[in-house]
Amino acid sequence: MNTPAPTPARYAVLGNPVAHSRSPVIHTAFAEQTGEAVQYERLLAPLDGFVATVQAFAEGGARGCNVTVPFKFQAFSLCPRHTPRAELAQAANTLRFDSDGWLADNTDGVGLMADIQLAAGVPLRGQRVLLIGAGGAAAGVLGPLLETRPAEVVVANRTLAKAEALAARHASLAQGLGVPLRASSLATPGDAFDVVLNSSASSLGGGEVPVPACVLRAGTLAVDLMYGAAAEPFLAWACHHGAVARDGLGMLVEQAAESFALWRGVRPATGQVMQMLRAQLAAAGGIPKP
Repeated sequence: MNTPAPTPARYAVLGNPVAHSRSPVIHTAFAEQTGEAVQYERLLAPLDGFVATVQAFAEGGARGCNVTVPFKFQAFSLCPRHTPRAELAQAANTLRFDSDGWLADNTDGVGLMADIQLAAGVPLRGQRVLLIGAGGAAAGVLGPLLETRPAEVVVANRTLAKAEALAARHASLAQGLGVPLRASSLATPGDAFDVVLNSSASSLGGGEVPVPACVLRAGTLAVDLMYGAAAEPFLAWACHHGAVARDGLGMLVEQAAESFALWRGVRPATGQVMQMLRAQLAAAGGIPKP
């Protein structure tokens, strides 16, 4: 007698906008690779209806979700339980709907560090790093970035007070690791950084690059956390000024693998999935940055 196939566990990515997200493609590929029964979809949450959207999804039998802009701070507040990295960030991109209380995690930072150091082969230890933005994405990135022990980290943001608050929340970690950490305006963050990370909303909103070109030098690694068409203006700007440009597609895949492991207890390999997405992006006319 044939054993019936297990009912797929439901997951989704929630955001606004969300139609562009490649997360369903990534998690479907992870499920096929690992043999896990998973169904993954996109959910557009109204800007004033994120909580209701998540609650309805969970009450419908879902097991967890990813969260993207602009809801990462709200996602953290929804959950009674948090991983240490989510607690430090005060923002979450991954929720697990446990019966004894929802768990919030933040896999953005570990995903980005894995992409830069393993996939791109750029060690961050001893490097001067500029982090542009102080929103949910930056909050998830800063802790794991400090743990790589760079020579210096500057957080630059349009609203200086937000950058100062983010730096203050990480001051104890930075001090313990011996990493100088400071906040700055967008206009005067400093010159000639080794690595520039753009986590601001400028790419998603189609705005201009928010910092002066003096933050770059020849060979600076300039990473936009977005990918596809949204990242192209930043990547073109970086290349024009002699930097090495990289989009956020690798971060997306690596953070998704970390989320999948939290949900399913198995960590998928990322290499083939990354190659597949690069090919899809190139076919769609995006810049296939390595």
